This record gives sequence, C-alpha cells and structure tokens, in this order.
Amino acid sequence: MSQQVAGVDTLFCHERRDGDFTVAVERDGERMLHGRLELKETSAGPRPARLRVKAGSDEEPRPPDQFVEIARRAKRIRISQQTTREGRDRLREMFGGYQLDEKVKAVRTCRYCANDGRYSPLTEDSAIRADDEHICLDCAMRELDREANFRGLRSGARDRLEALLLDVQDLEQITDLLSGTLDPDVTRFDTVSATTDEVELVSTDSLSLHPGIQSKLESRFDTLLPVQSLAVDHGATDGQDQLIVSATATGKTLIGEMAGLDRVLNGQGKMLFLVPLVALANQKHEDFKDEYGDIANVSIRVGSSRIADDGNQFDPNADIIVGTYEGIDHALRTGKDLGDIGTVVIDEVHTLGEEGRGHRLDGLISRLKHYTESRNQGTQWVYLSATVGNPEELAGQLEANLVEFEERPIPIERHVTFADGQEKPRIENKLVRRAFDQKSSKGYRGQTIIFTNSRRRCHEIARKLEYDAAPYHAGLDYGRRKTVERKFGDQDLAAVVTTAALAAGVDFPASQVIFDSLAMGIEWLSVQEFEQMLGRAGRPDYHDEGTVYLLVEPDGSYHGSQEMTEDEVAFKLLKGEMESVRTTYDESSAVEETLANLVVAGTEAKRLNDRMVGEIPTKHALGKLLEFGFIEGLEPSRLGYAVCRHFLAPGEAFAMLDGIRKGSHPYDIVADLELDDEE
Repeated sequence: MSQQVAGVDTLFCHERRDGDFTVAVERDGERMLHGRLELKETSAGPRPARLRVKAGSDEEPRPPDQFVEIARRAKRIRISQQTTREGRDRLREMFGGYQLDEKVKAVRTCRYCANDGRYSPLTEDSAIRADDEHICLDCAMRELDREANFRGLRSGARDRLEALLLDVQDLEQITDLLSGTLDPDVTRFDTVSATTDEVELVSTDSLSLHPGIQSKLESRFDTLLPVQSLAVDHGATDGQDQLIVSATATGKTLIGEMAGLDRVLNGQGKMLFLVPLVALANQKHEDFKDEYGDIANVSIRVGSSRIADDGNQFDPNADIIVGTYEGIDHALRTGKDLGDIGTVVIDEVHTLGEEGRGHRLDGLISRLKHYTESRNQGTQWVYLSATVGNPEELAGQLEANLVEFEERPIPIERHVTFADGQEKPRIENKLVRRAFDQKSSKGYRGQTIIFTNSRRRCHEIARKLEYDAAPYHAGLDYGRRKTVERKFGDQDLAAVVTTAALAAGVDFPASQVIFDSLAMGIEWLSVQEFEQMLGRAGRPDYHDEGTVYLLVEPDGSYHGSQEMTEDEVAFKLLKGEMESVRTTYDESSAVEETLANLVVAGTEAKRLNDRMVGEIPTKHALGKLLEFGFIEGLEPSRLGYAVCRHFLAPGEAFAMLDGIRKGSHPYDIVADLELDDEE
C-alpha cells in the first residue's frame, strides 16, 4: 500500500457523465489523491475494474485493490447527492461487498467541486444557490469574480457583492444586481436610522423677540425644533456668533431668520443671507418675500457677469438682502455701500473646504468682517451647514459658538444597483413610478430628485420618464425654474432631474433621491456633497422614510482625469467619514484673495489675510502681484482693479489679455475661459 494514502479521513465518490466515478481522498482537509474509478459487474456484484490516478495532466493506472484498501482505511466514505440513484446504489452495493456499509453516506456537495475531484459538503449556512442547485461559497465567489472581471468592477464593489452573497446566499440574485435589479432585499446597502437627541424645547412665547417676528413664530409653532432650541440656549437671539451643524431638514435656516429679523425690526441693522448658488438665492428671495414681505423690505444680489454688472433688482437699503457669495463679494470689491449690517447668515459654510471655490468664501468672510468692523456695526454671524467633519476646529477659526445637533428626523434606506449609462434611465423610470404610485401615511405621493452630471443628461432622462418629470438646472431661465418648483410642490411632477451642482441645496420635498451619476461635472462628489444630496430624501412632515438609490456604472468614469471608477467611488462615499472643512491655497488663489483684500482694505490687507481660515503666504502673493503688474507698491493698478472686479485668477487674466492683443472677439475669449474651467 502506498504511503500516500495511509491515514485517510474521507473517501469521496461522484458520478461522471460517462458513468465512471471521480474519486478523491482527503487527509487533514488536504486532497491526497484524485482519480477516476471504473466499476465492473461480477457474480458477487459491482467491483473495482480500473483506478487511474491523476498526476498533473496525465493519469497513472493503479491496481483496483488499492481502491479497496483506501476504502478500508477511510474514516468515512461519502457519495455526492448529485450522483444518480442508480450510481449511488452501485457504489453502496460495491462497498457492502467489503463490509463497509456503515462508513457510507450520501451527502449534499458542491457540483463544481465534485466535478473537479474536491470534497465540499454543503450545510444550510454554506450552500449558495446557483440556478437550480447549490454550490459552495468558494465556487460561488469564483463565479462572482469571473462576472466582476467581465464587468470591470473594482475592489469596493467586489467587497460589497461578496458580503451580499454571504447574506442572501443566491448567486443569481447577486449577478442580477450587475444588470440593474431592483429587489430591495438585494440592493439595500443599509438604513440610516432616525435619531432624536433629548433636548428641552423652547416655547415660542418665551422668546421675547420684536413683536413683528414674535407673532409670526407664535402663529406657526408652539415650540422650536431641537436644533433651534439649542441655538437659542447658546445665544442665537442675544447676538452671539454661531456655527450651526445639523442634518438637512432639521430647521437650521429659521435660526438665522429669527436672529436677523429681530435685529432688523429693532433697528440694529439689516440681514444678509448668503448662499453659494443663484438658484438658492432666487428661492430664498421668494420665500423671504412671501413670509416676511409685510414686515421687511427684501432684495437680492447675485453673481456678476465677467463682462458687465448692472445690479438689477438690488436695493442696498433693503432690510433683508439675499445674495450669492459672489454677488456680495462683488459689491465689496467695487466699493458699494451696503449700509448697516446687523446679521450675516452664511448658508452651506462647508463650501470653505471645496477646492477652487473655498478660497472665495474665505476671502468674502474676511472682507465682510472688515467692512462691518471698520464701521463699528456689532454684526452677528450665523454659519449653517449639515456636513462638517471638524466642527470644533471650524467654530474656533470662525470665532463662533458651536451648536451641533445630530438628529435625523426620519430613517433613510440607501440602495446600490449596477447599470451602464444606457440602462440607467430604464431603472430610473421604474423607481420613479414605484415611488409616485405610493402614498405616505401623511397622504403624500413619493416624489423623486434625480441627480446627474450635465444639463444635457437632465433633459435626456426627463424625456425618457413615463410619469410627468422636468429638467431643472442653471441653464433654464428663472421663470421656468420657478414653475418646476411650484409644480413639484403641488405634486404635479413625479420627478425633477437636476445637476448635482445646482440642486444640492434646493428645497424640493422629495421622498426619493436617485444618483444617476456620482460626479459633479467631471469631478467625483465629495462625502460632504454626497451627504448633502442624499439628505434631500424624506421630509418629516411629508414622508415616513427617505429612499436613496445609487445607480453605479461598473468601471465607469466621466473624464480621463478621473483615476477612480464609479463603482469604487460609490462605496467610498457610502462608507466615507465626513471630511474636515479646511481652506487650502495654491499660488493662484493666494494671489486672487490678496489682491481682493488690497482693493477692499488697502494697507490692512495683511490683517485680512491673517484672519482667514486658510493660511495665505502673503509675502509671496505680494511678490507675484508686483510681478504680474496687478499692484504698484501696495496700490492696485488699473489692471489689478479689473482683474479683481471680475474674479479672475491670474491665468484667466493673462488669457484674456492675450485674446485682446490678438483681436479676438470678447465672446470667443469668454468661451475659451469656460472651456479651460471645464478642463
């Protein structure tokens, strides 16, 4: 007897298609022998006729008696249940002829393993359904890996699919996920639970505000919401500067309104309410006119054109000025008198951490503080955000009291499925229909916001949806956007399809958010942006829960510069921790903000630089301003004033000068600048 088969744990037999049997011998979990057994019929019953043992790609013949000796030495003999009943009966009869009946048992095994000569018994916990049979986890993982390779899936998506496979134990369900299945038991990534912190609520009749705003609050609410109550406890209505960090739909905006309107009506200066986007400013302007137009004058100041700014609709003497960051900054850069400012509310203050945009908000805050302090206005500052990873640090930099509230009013289910760009509208159509056909316990239909990465894609998706839907982006005129907002609010639209850049902060009362793309233009979303957008799903006054779907294109990207693919980004965002809000400066942004500070504050520009959230290398920036001809001494040159007025980075300024020298049409110059921005 060969030493190779001494001390056998398991002898495993599995019927082949040609009627012979694959046999495997295991010891301590390792396969010691893999061969092929042929039986013959004798007067005593079935007996071994030939045994051929695999040796690499060859088969070596062994004496049939060796198989009998292996069987006698084995602690157990197992026959696969996939072996036909006739085949099992022949094997049992053969083993019975050698008085080995008690060792023999038919077991459920993995067919893939059995065909390959591996013994892989299946239990209820380890069996994975594959078509009409069950296979082992290892083989299921290999099949899944093969499909993942075909689809180009990266590590994050693979990890998710493997975890799902263990959970649902059905290979077909998981591979269907790669084709856009909408089975919620498979697509569900997690549920973000509703949470409520214990906060003693402040009654509105105890606020002691100016009667004009006090009466409005008392007519609408008996008590303030938790985050509003915390803000009042921290001095919101006593003129204290505050950084309010709380989830979407928890009532942050009203804190700024209470503080600002009280100061307006008590003659302590106007309120500036500043937002990053024109669409948000337009919406807030309309909201404030509707809500407070009877007690205060409301005006709007949005971004300026690079060619001209006519300041339409802007009344610097209004009680409430709703503006974009750029709109108010432009007023400062061009020396406009904004009057007495009692309150400044900065919404979406986490914009400070955005690459390419953060430095402009940082500069605006510093310049606006210089404006109010140089006039001894005693202005109160209220900063609002749903997404700050370093709230204590940021509150310290902004010199504000921190009010942090981690309540989520209703739960949000987060789902992931996979589809390419052509398949996504079909899936979106199903999801929109499914949501709109259902009503919440509060009587509202489910409505959907679909986020995508381009205006063209907005129109493409909206056209393909069966239920009433509309595109919504900055390329639409104000009237059309207001019509969409009104129809959505009246539940006349099942969905809006919008660009991520525009609607992250727009107040659509949707129950469902669908990510058609995880990019904003050609840049992947940050965790902050993603959290802001998914936070739009579900409102406590309308819905029982929110639903979020990520439609992920395996191995997909939107620009050659994107190193990660959409499937990698999806799970990074879902598992990601909130990033810290920090403003960073490169040479271009340092030069741009230092120039603006010189234009606004003259010789005090260094003090403005020093108080900003980000660190600016002031000496280096001044050297570059001299080199570029933007300043003469510490005075801005005519070129410097023009560059500052139009928010130009140095590279943009020189590109424009080059175009002018070449005699290019102004529209061509601006078009080239926009193309450079996109690249």
